Amino acid sequence: MMIKLAINGLTFSYNSVPILDDICMEVAPAKLLSIVGPNGTGKSTLLKCVDRVLKPQQGSILLDRKDIMKMDRMEIAKEVGYVQQNVKRSFPTTVFDTVIMGRRPHQGWRTREEDQEIVWEILELLDIDQFALKYFNELSGGQQQRVLIARALAQEASVLLLDEPTSNLDIKRQLEVMDIVKELVRTKRITAIVAIHDLNLASRYSDRMIMMKDGKIVIAGDPGEVLTAEKIEAIYGVKVDIKIQSDAPYVIPLKPVKTKKVRHHGNYFIARSKKQSSSIDRISDNLSERFGQVKVLK
Repeated sequence: MMIKLAINGLTFSYNSVPILDDICMEVAPAKLLSIVGPNGTGKSTLLKCVDRVLKPQQGSILLDRKDIMKMDRMEIAKEVGYVQQNVKRSFPTTVFDTVIMGRRPHQGWRTREEDQEIVWEILELLDIDQFALKYFNELSGGQQQRVLIARALAQEASVLLLDEPTSNLDIKRQLEVMDIVKELVRTKRITAIVAIHDLNLASRYSDRMIMMKDGKIVIAGDPGEVLTAEKIEAIYGVKVDIKIQSDAPYVIPLKPVKTKKVRHHGNYFIARSKKQSSSIDRISDNLSERFGQVKVLK
């Protein structure tokens, strides 16, 4: 199998707080990979490391067998398009001018006729050419999202990173954005990596998925392998029912799983359980994995 992106042993910490722990993954070309997991598991941080917004402390990221850490900023911009989560959406420019910013890695600050033609093609592809002379700030959330994707595509990047591309969008706009991404993967042969919370959107559109927790990849595979009731309960703490819809698993949340109360007091924890001592033992094991030696007073 051909490999577009290979990550090996990736570790990243903020101020000595581990965020990513020994991440290893491979992404094939012309595939849509979704990254799912609870809040704070490192999904956004992983995308930022791939785009070299953040520099990991350990590990390697190879793009077409080239080490991203040895590429300059313009080289990366030609290969990787990144649409951030909750970007400050206040561009005092027209849609056309916003999108043509994506041509800078190829044109510098000069606009060539060739660059203008590329931008018009992308605007038509995403069905936003009618907004070309409107100001970005005047658009709806879904339209703005398409403009930001268009700007990333203007880079002619072979890898597209999308961080929560459907957040704050209604159902129709969510489907429109994901339809566009899937179509780009199919027609333009790009590799899309999408960090997303909605498990059902991930299931519907993904070729492959990875599920993360506490900065680690817990499981990787196709949606049917990743989205099982047992794995979702273990990772999210929620009981679910799984139905098959259009050959893809559909997740129906049922109820949260009751967890033991663990309180942090300075340098020690207090855990209470009404059940047998084995419950405390399991809590102790989990705390030991994260914080080192734990002493249990029964």
